[in-house]
Amino acid sequence: MDEITFHTLLHRPGTLVDVGAHDGLITVPLARLPGSRVLAFEPLPPAFARLQAALREAFGDAPAHVECHAAALGDQAGEITLAMPVLDGVAQEQWASTAKDYAAHLSARVSVQRFAVPLKRLDDFAITDLTALKVDAEGAEYEILRGARETLTRCRPVITLEVEERHREGSTWAVPAYLDALGYDVLFELRGEWFPMGALDRPTMQRASPDPSVFEASDPYVFVFYALPREHAAAMLARLRTAA
Repeated sequence: MDEITFHTLLHRPGTLVDVGAHDGLITVPLARLPGSRVLAFEPLPPAFARLQAALREAFGDAPAHVECHAAALGDQAGEITLAMPVLDGVAQEQWASTAKDYAAHLSARVSVQRFAVPLKRLDDFAITDLTALKVDAEGAEYEILRGARETLTRCRPVITLEVEERHREGSTWAVPAYLDALGYDVLFELRGEWFPMGALDRPTMQRASPDPSVFEASDPYVFVFYALPREHAAAMLARLRTAA
């Protein structure tokens, strides 16, 4: 199940937050859900420009119910460095990260472009009706959730996250543990079946090179995880299984 299907099936009117919105692949479908207000965060300047263009193309103008923020999220406010590897002269935007600098992978093929970007906390937005959160941040997931603790506790949104050991060693342990402490069940879907986080076999399901010049990964490669507020998890999971 992809993230758009997940959020569509469990949609509730309210505020939806897209962290790492890139060029709007998920932002636009979220904005089309009934009764939605979307906050989209994308710190990489060229991707942010494409995000705005995608929204104009989809809605004919800048939609009033979507706010775009050219910023990264974390557990403090200020400024942070966003590092983007460049492979053979081609920007690898999908690897841009505030959690790693790629210094260990510099070579004749790999260079790094850096951007100073604003850093914000989701809690500082004082959202009272957050119903869904999507996070794709190449290793910064833990800090993003720490900076959203009050909001998650207050609003109990459903969450999708891309979490990869190649971007941050230990993250597939730390991020689910943090969410567990906040009363969330963390799951993954594989070949139409849903599994608890404890079923993730990292050596066979999360093996991939951290080097942007090396394209290898385990098969299967499980990196999208779904977090359901524990008090509603059984009913929500039943809905997802029925849809599958």
